[in-house]
Amino acid sequence: MSEETTHASAQGSQAERMKFRRRGLAVSRLEGFSDAVFAFALTLLVVSLQVPQDFKTLLATLSGFLPFALSFAIFIFLWYQHYAFFRRYGLEDGLTIVLNSALLLVVLFFVFPLKFLFSIAVSDVQLQPEQLGRLFTIYGLGFIAVFLILALLYANAYRQRARLELNSLEAFDTVSDIWSNVSVAAVGLGSIALAQFPATLNLAGFFYFAIAIVRTVYEALSARKRRPLEERFLAAERAPKQHEQQHEQK
Repeated sequence: MSEETTHASAQGSQAERMKFRRRGLAVSRLEGFSDAVFAFALTLLVVSLQVPQDFKTLLATLSGFLPFALSFAIFIFLWYQHYAFFRRYGLEDGLTIVLNSALLLVVLFFVFPLKFLFSIAVSDVQLQPEQLGRLFTIYGLGFIAVFLILALLYANAYRQRARLELNSLEAFDTVSDIWSNVSVAAVGLGSIALAQFPATLNLAGFFYFAIAIVRTVYEALSARKRRPLEERFLAAERAPKQHEQQHEQK
């Protein structure tokens, strides 16, 4: 084996060790139940439960595809966040069950305001300013609740870091995910604030695009703080091996 191949193999091994280890290797009953609720929520988003009987009805059904697709994408994103959490930690303690149940409750509540909001956005339907403000407030409250519950799930995992045997990088990533979800929830709070005033009401929906900026900035700052931890983590792993080699040479 060449020196380049050996070096590449060592780098790959190091990168693999720095990934978050999976503790939830099997789908639990809690996850199975959660998947069923997510599937039910997606069923509620379906454009129509009946096959169109004429061309006019077909066109009316197709007009609802874009709101459905946008809502579907958001629910898939939430499902993936849920999936990633349980793959990482595999928790089934009482507080996790309570928080997970609260998340599923909010997701089911989230369905109709979400679809209605997107339907309004792509149609010619006009709401009164007071009605639109209330709609943004209802949607924002559900949005905030989802991401705060996700933050609490990660906080509960961090609280059990000793039992889960999180290494320094995994503990850092857990704390990072707590604040990442809190920062996204803060965008929802900003949207609600804008929806309370007629002058800024129309900006309330566009404000959610700030999520991309918030996440990008936060992840860049988090990655910068993580690099020294990675170096110390790898140094700590190499130290015993170097000691063994020195001992063997003696």
